[in-house]
Amino acid sequence: MIVVKLGGRVQSDPDLIPAVAALWLAMPGQFAIVHGGGDEVSEMQRRLGREPSFVNGRRITSAEDVDLVRMVLSGTSNKRLVADLIAAGIPAVGISGEDAGLIEAEPIDLAAFGHAGTPVKIRTKIVDTLLMSEFLPVISPVARDIRSSKGAALNVNGDDAAAALAAAMKAELWIIADVAGVLDQNRRVLDSLNKAETETLVASGVVNRGMRAKLEAGFAALEKGATTVRVAGLKAISEPESGCGTLLTASMS
Repeated sequence: MIVVKLGGRVQSDPDLIPAVAALWLAMPGQFAIVHGGGDEVSEMQRRLGREPSFVNGRRITSAEDVDLVRMVLSGTSNKRLVADLIAAGIPAVGISGEDAGLIEAEPIDLAAFGHAGTPVKIRTKIVDTLLMSEFLPVISPVARDIRSSKGAALNVNGDDAAAALAAAMKAELWIIADVAGVLDQNRRVLDSLNKAETETLVASGVVNRGMRAKLEAGFAALEKGATTVRVAGLKAISEPESGCGTLLTASMS
């Protein structure tokens, strides 16, 4: 079982849909997709006169922005990706972390991040059911607020959502980015990376913003039960046997 996280920028690559379609035909019912869409959320915020703000790659989400995030991620981004996959002959089904209580989250820190959440409970039944019937789940990371009795939502970073799902399903996690892997100070792809090495790259500023969030999520997934975690470009989907990208390892040294 594989959880494939698709970054927002990767979704604009014309080679993505054929690659995902080929992978599904080769291994139907064996992977699920979690997608981001941060650039589209930022664009919509700016249209409404709101300037996007981030802390270490995670979006600060005001109360007013929660429905905007729902609209863009669970609406536009999700349904466009699903439509493109169906056009390619793949039985994709779009859902969000709110559906069937798939992802329940709590605020990271209301003062610092607003209505941005971290997953605390994953109910995999809806994903298992779709996969067993050979439907491809395409999941928006918007989650249900576990504190709410009225169905309030939290904006969960797509990497965090994918990591939590991979851990819960004891699955592989492929974090597909718009770069070929984690880059060192010379812009070369690192074959593997452990936590201590990551801390050094973060401290030196070589790894920051979105990649930092990806690595934090990846190591969290390993610690909580994911079998393997790889950060890679689209080649990981089109040539899964290549072992490309950067493999995260649990060792500290």
